[in-house]
Formats: sequence, structure tokens, C-alpha cells
Amino acid sequence: MNGKLGVNWVDLVNGVKFKTNNSDMRLFGLPIFGLTVLCLLAAPLTAVAADNQLTGAEKKDGWLLLFDGKTLDGWMTSDGKPSRRPVDEACINPHQCGHYMMVHTQKWSNFVLTLDFKISKGCNSGIFVRTDSLTPRPGKDVGYNGIEVQILDSTTADYYDTGAIYDLSRPTKNAMKPVGEWNHIEVTCAGSLIAVVLNGEKVNHIDLEQFTEPNKRPDGTPHKFDVAYNKHPRTGYIGLQDHGADCWFKNIKLRPLS
Repeated sequence: MNGKLGVNWVDLVNGVKFKTNNSDMRLFGLPIFGLTVLCLLAAPLTAVAADNQLTGAEKKDGWLLLFDGKTLDGWMTSDGKPSRRPVDEACINPHQCGHYMMVHTQKWSNFVLTLDFKISKGCNSGIFVRTDSLTPRPGKDVGYNGIEVQILDSTTADYYDTGAIYDLSRPTKNAMKPVGEWNHIEVTCAGSLIAVVLNGEKVNHIDLEQFTEPNKRPDGTPHKFDVAYNKHPRTGYIGLQDHGADCWFKNIKLRPLS
């Protein structure tokens, strides 16, 4: 070392790099610089909530916790009954719940919804918003009464892939992580606008006012729903779909928008 202190770049937390002398990294006799860095790093870590909890900042900003990770209080199946499946690994898993989806018992209008989800192999599920009502129309399932953000075990980016607003709008890309890894999704409903952010990437955005005809997208191409979405209710239930495979949901948080 020629009598000079060696210098390293060290990843300490969240990819943030700090330039340190070799002597700074000793476990014992840590110099003032090292202590200062560790103290600075410790402060933001306290602001990270444990699973299924709100931070103080989230509470202050008006976020609501919709699932406590221990019970299914505030949730029911889409036919108004208790789930046949209990809390699974501190998550809601709607598979085999007993009906089309698990729904939060309160209706919501304008909001930001965030949650984490993890899929199983071959998974097909979805996050429903503005589902109104829970009584299916003749010959239709209750999904026709809502709007679905698709979750699917695929790698493409079409009308039926993860991040799609199902059959209405393709995602710009498939930003989902592989089977078994946790994803973070944010769904915003504000008036006629619905936006989706998946793992930090903006992947979808639609204006329901442009959907003026049943079975037709704004560009004239067909979709399956006999609904003119500019007239679709702007209030409804949030749902987590059972479509035949395990899908785990946790950290379900909502911030109402005025």
C-alpha cells in the first residue's frame, strides 16, 4: 500500500455507495466517519413499515390499511360470504375462497391503491376496481360489473397480460417479476382516469370518457364487454380475483382522493 490508506467503494444500503478508507471498515474501533454514516443510514430505515402496517408518514398522508395480515376483517367473497380460505402466510390468497373474488366490504370512488403480490406458476388473477354491483347480470359473471387490472403468468404485453386493463388497454411493457418473487403495484382511479404503475414503471393509463360504445375501444377495435365505460359507475368495490391458481396479496393500502 506504500504507506497510503486504501480506498474502497462500499455498498451499504439500497445501492448507495460511500467512499471509505480501509480502516473505516474495521468492526471494532470504528472511526467517527463510519459511525456517522451508520447513524445517517439508520434514520431512514425506521420509516420502512413492516408487512401489513402503515408508517407514521403514511398515516399522516391519509393512507388506510385494508388488510392487517392476521384476519380477513373487512373482506368477504363477492357473494357476501366469509372466505373459505383463511389468511395464508400473512396474505390474502383468493384461490378457493368460495366465489369469483375477495372484495373489500367498503365501496371506493377516487383513490390510489397499492399492494404487493406474488404469483404461482400458471397463475391467472386480477385486481378489480369500481365493481358495482356484486350481483351478476344474467348470463355474466360479476367481473363484468368492474374493471380489472390483469395479473397473469406470462412475459408478453397484450390485452390479457399483467398490467393490462383487461381487454381494454395493453400495458406498455410486462414489468412483472418471475414466479415466486414479490411485485409492487399501484392503481390510481381519479374520475375517468385509471393508471397502473408496476414495480416502479408506468405501464398503463386510460381515460374512460373515450370508451363511448359497448364492445369497442377508442381506436375502433373490439373488446368483449357490452359496456360503454364512459357511463360505468365511478364508485365500487375493490376485488382480488380467484381464477384457478394461487396468488398472494399483502400490504394492501389505499389513499382516498378528494
